[in-house]
Amino acid sequence: MSRDVVITGLSVLAPGSTDTEGFWKMITAGRSAIRRITAFDPAAFRSQVAGEIDLDPAALGFTRREARRLDRAGLLAVACARRAVREAGIASGTDLDPGRLGVSVGNAVGSATSIENEYVVLSDEGRQWLVDQKYQSPHLFDYFVPGSLARETAWAVGAEGPVAVVSAGCTSGIDALGHACRLIQEGSADVVVAGATDAPVTPIAVACFDAIKATSRRNDDPEGAPRPFDRTRDGFALAEGAAMLVLEDGEHARRRGADVYGAITGYAAHSNAYHMTGLTRDGTEMARAITTALDEARIDPTAVRYVNAHGSGTRQNDLHETEAFKKALGAHAYDVPVSSIKSMVGHSLGAIGAIEVAACALAIRHGVVPPTANLHEPDPECDLDYVPLEARERDIDTVLTVGSGFGGFQSAMVLRKWRGGRA
Repeated sequence: MSRDVVITGLSVLAPGSTDTEGFWKMITAGRSAIRRITAFDPAAFRSQVAGEIDLDPAALGFTRREARRLDRAGLLAVACARRAVREAGIASGTDLDPGRLGVSVGNAVGSATSIENEYVVLSDEGRQWLVDQKYQSPHLFDYFVPGSLARETAWAVGAEGPVAVVSAGCTSGIDALGHACRLIQEGSADVVVAGATDAPVTPIAVACFDAIKATSRRNDDPEGAPRPFDRTRDGFALAEGAAMLVLEDGEHARRRGADVYGAITGYAAHSNAYHMTGLTRDGTEMARAITTALDEARIDPTAVRYVNAHGSGTRQNDLHETEAFKKALGAHAYDVPVSSIKSMVGHSLGAIGAIEVAACALAIRHGVVPPTANLHEPDPECDLDYVPLEARERDIDTVLTVGSGFGGFQSAMVLRKWRGGRA
């Protein structure tokens, strides 16, 4: 079994685009997809902007029955999984034993859209304290069980190997991919369809982030709302989205002549056991995750050619990350370009880590560093090269991507160019 885990297919559904190509064009153009919320009337909320997807189930190949049964997060996950598997040329039951095909799905808030909608109906718009079960959907149980997202994905791709949901808040996407890597490295699967999905643009989710003032209130300028590392930043823009990647044992991919985006060579996850929403200023916990991931990848920090930041745009996160990069990368932190795509597609909670890994794989393939949009007035305390406004062409053979989540979760992953042998 090869040490290397390679990416042989990927698919992204994010705000502002309906496919991976559109997503890549948008983020490399530095164009923001954040807008005033349309899913419901946001007038009563402090933050009224979000990254929404113009989701058309029929255009994505879903039947009306599927569209009614699946929650929005499920639709995004299944659509991405189908596309990624098709791109990778993987079909269980033909050249691939379905028992050697696994699924790993990251998710933070479950089927949030359907759960809230069902409550509104069952409680008669909140007027009834005791809900009337006569009006409930027959699929309500599935909405309460996050494992249903992995099950639906497994059914969609014909996976009969290991199937799991990883839920670790905002690092769920990276962590689901990390779990998939371990399955391949330990020999439990040859191929794993892995990624994450979340659809949290609902009144209750917006209210939760309003309460802790984590989201931007730049309601008069939605596209300019998320501004990571900028002196005027005031929080992130909530978003929905999904990304699924086909991860494959390197030797397995070579034997079948697969087209490879790159290899995942290092992964680590740590926790700070510190605070539910707070972060230490010195960035020690994220730095620890980065160092562990680099050690697993067996590379020196100076080999990193691009860093995809968590870059949420909250004041404490951006300072925490800046210090973490300095701690983990040393003087090289000042030389390597760093950027945040959340400035363009928002923060889709558990899904964003997988979306960012997909962006890193595309950056390696195309030799382009996506910019940080809306970075007009750099915070003097965020004094690294955060690639403001415009993308850069650059030969990229090694990428570091990081994630930070409420509860103290800190994750890091290393991707490297694939040359048919060792990464």
